[in-house]
Amino acid sequence: MLHEVEDKFKDECGVFGIYLNNPGSAVDASRTTFYGLYALQHRGQESTGIAVSDGHQINLHKGMGLVSEVIDEQHLEALKGHIAIGHVRYSTTGESGLVNSQPLVFHYLNGMVALAHNGNLVNKVELRKRLATYGSVFQTTTDTEIVANLLARYSQDTMEDALAKCMIDMKGAFALVIMGEDRLVGVRDPMGIRPLCIGILNGNYVLSSESAALDTIGADFVRDVNPGEIVVIDQEGMRSQQVLNSPRSAHCIFEYIYFARPDSTIDGINVYQARRSMGRQLARECGIEADLVISVPDSGTSAALGYAEEAGLPFEEGLMKNRYVGRTFIRPTQQMRELGVQLKLNAIEEVVKDKRIIMVDDSIVRGTTSKKIVQMLRRAGAKEVHMAVASPPTKFPCYYGIDTSRREELIANNMDNDEIREFIGADSLNYISREGMRDALQKNYPFFCDACFSGSYPLPIESD
Repeated sequence: MLHEVEDKFKDECGVFGIYLNNPGSAVDASRTTFYGLYALQHRGQESTGIAVSDGHQINLHKGMGLVSEVIDEQHLEALKGHIAIGHVRYSTTGESGLVNSQPLVFHYLNGMVALAHNGNLVNKVELRKRLATYGSVFQTTTDTEIVANLLARYSQDTMEDALAKCMIDMKGAFALVIMGEDRLVGVRDPMGIRPLCIGILNGNYVLSSESAALDTIGADFVRDVNPGEIVVIDQEGMRSQQVLNSPRSAHCIFEYIYFARPDSTIDGINVYQARRSMGRQLARECGIEADLVISVPDSGTSAALGYAEEAGLPFEEGLMKNRYVGRTFIRPTQQMRELGVQLKLNAIEEVVKDKRIIMVDDSIVRGTTSKKIVQMLRRAGAKEVHMAVASPPTKFPCYYGIDTSRREELIANNMDNDEIREFIGADSLNYISREGMRDALQKNYPFFCDACFSGSYPLPIESD
């Protein structure tokens, strides 16, 4: 697939849900979920699914592909009900395939349930073995099905009480949107690693991975779901239960560096402002003499604007992105793989020729894409190419819901700064420091998980 040529961490997943207090209102549950998932498409491009409840049963449609490829008008017309949840997926735990796509819909003692999950459980092996010993049968390879089986194990309790027990069993990162036949539930892990927020649309409550999706559907942001909190929405309104309290929070720092949309605000921090602030800090730490600043679009643009602002240099679009080259199910030829970066990006010669360029990107993973972009800029006539990275060197894998490379594939784990600079062919290479990144975000260190940079994991990782 074409996205195999990309040298970026893969986004995790996006979840969305809505409960209509007045089923006869102008708001349509399935259609609103469709638009919400559209706004969250950047979080997962492999599969899409929407489940809808009419108060008696749950109907589901899901498939492999983008939102626009899987859901059409005919599907939306068939998905009638006043509660809906949706999911866009990039596989982190479990292979890519329809059987692992979400939401998962299942029957248990208390009726039908649909479940959508963003994150990874770090104790999934132990939980799966325990559940299998009790007689659970698994049809997928995702840890989301583990949550479903745990919920069924506690089916003698109310859904809220059962979920509270599940939260005690589950270790790791999870933002869950769950739909019973008559209610919508949101759950966030005790450290708040994965994001989840609450909105309101014409008196109807909405749950979403990011606030940008609320803006898309015209909903107002209410608040983030607190770490360790269960939020229940039904005909009585919204109520919450604080189930677990962690001594520290560990919000994923890569949400602010790369994953989330710039127009989202997560746990009180606007993503665009965070990236711009990191760019300003990066400029203060670098001090490179140059003629102009460019970005690797789109995720490096906000930081590049901040860099240019702080350095007093002009910002230019030196690289143009082809926005119509995305994921594809057609396996590319070897020639397409070799042209992967050129299919995505092209240097604007009139901007970069005979210039000393500072190129700002959000991160370097394997370094292969950075190398090709530097070569591209040199072919376009750039006099110097200095690379500035708005995150520290990525040396460690993530176990909390991001598909990172194995540690041995991370270039910063195998090379020092000079070796990486030589590999990518840049005149200089500068990363923001961990201290500078935290200062730019204006939050104390325990607020974030930055294990991909530090190797300090907030939760212990089980061995398979």
